[in-house]
Order: sequence, then C-alpha cells, then structure tokens
Amino acid sequence: MTIRKDLTVLEEMGYLLRTRGGAELAEDKDFLRTLKVRRREHLREKKSIARVAASFVRDDDTIFIDSGSTCTLFAEELREHSLRVVTNSLDVMNILGDTPGITLISLGGNYRKEAGSFIGPMAEENLKNFQLETCFLGTTGVSAEGIFSSQNVIESRLKAQVLGVSRRRVILADSSKCGRTAFSVFARPEDVDVLITDSGFAGTQAFQSMGIEVLTDLPGS
Repeated sequence: MTIRKDLTVLEEMGYLLRTRGGAELAEDKDFLRTLKVRRREHLREKKSIARVAASFVRDDDTIFIDSGSTCTLFAEELREHSLRVVTNSLDVMNILGDTPGITLISLGGNYRKEAGSFIGPMAEENLKNFQLETCFLGTTGVSAEGIFSSQNVIESRLKAQVLGVSRRRVILADSSKCGRTAFSVFARPEDVDVLITDSGFAGTQAFQSMGIEVLTDLPGS
C-alpha cells in the first residue's frame, strides 16, 4: 500500500507513469535544465520569435499558450490584445492575469516545477471543453525529420491533445533546439502548420517540403 501511494505521488509530480503492475519513467532527468536557466538562454532570438508569433493573433481569438521561456515572452507581447487565452503555464497566468482585455482560462492539473506547467489527467480532461483558433507550443527538440519532442511523457501527452483541438498549430523554437531529440515525441510533420524560429535554423526547405511553413526572417535575429 505504501509503495502504491508513493507511485501515485510521483506520477502526480510528473516523474513517472503508472503501468499495469508497475511504473515507468516519464522523463529523462539527466537532460533537464531549470526554467530559470532556460529563461537566460538565447534571449534575443526568443524575443524575436515572440514578436513574430504575436502577429498571428487577432482580437477575439481563442488561443492556447504553452509553458516555457519562449511562450512566456510571447505572452508579454499580448497585453494590448483582447483575447481568450487558455494555458497550463503559471508564468503566463502571472503575466496576463491582470490584463483588462484578456479572458484567462487555466487548465488546472498537477504542477510540474521544472517547467512551470500544469499537466496530468485534470488538465487533459479540461482541455476537452475548448475549441482553439491557434495554439502556440514550445518544444525541447526538433529533429531534421520534423519530429518534435519534450523531456516529459505526461507533458507531451497534453501537447499532443492541444494540437488535436486547434485549427492552426504553431511551434515556437529557437535554432538551438534543432537537431536535438528529447525523451518523448508529441508531434510529427503532419501535426504542425507553422514553425517560428531564428535565422540559425538550417532546415527551412526540408520542413517546407514536409508541409510546415517556416518563418526565420525575424527582426533582431
């Protein structure tokens, strides 16, 4: 009974997935970096990506904003808009919580400190109540084959569900993420409409041949 309770707690924290008769790791902790560290990395590129992403937003849209450092900067670009914003990010909630034109909807769920995000069954169930114009997602890795991945299986599962209920699907990723493969796949080329990145990205033609629009000509990059 004690072991089962411990496994439940670890699953709620996003560290593992319960399986029939046991459990498996939900993330590769060897490659995790804190959100505080990631906020300082490639800051100029991330700010440029955030500005371009904001040009995709129209007043009265219903959008989803993911957790992560680039998505947080994107949220800061939206203070003058009138929008419905669905999010699982604590940082996004803090940034937009007192913005007059923003109707903010939190998915709820279990809080994952490493990403500043809410994940798990509650978040996944609440997501079913929404139809989204556009989702803006971050990623840990983007392979040359157009495979998008993150470090946590439970987080990846929520990202995949967000893609499934969104009319337009946008990934925000600076070029340092490209050529990297993380623990858990959440999207393949057919699941993504737009990749917004910086001029260091070398795979534009290949991704466009996969049906993904790539924006790299960013101010300040």
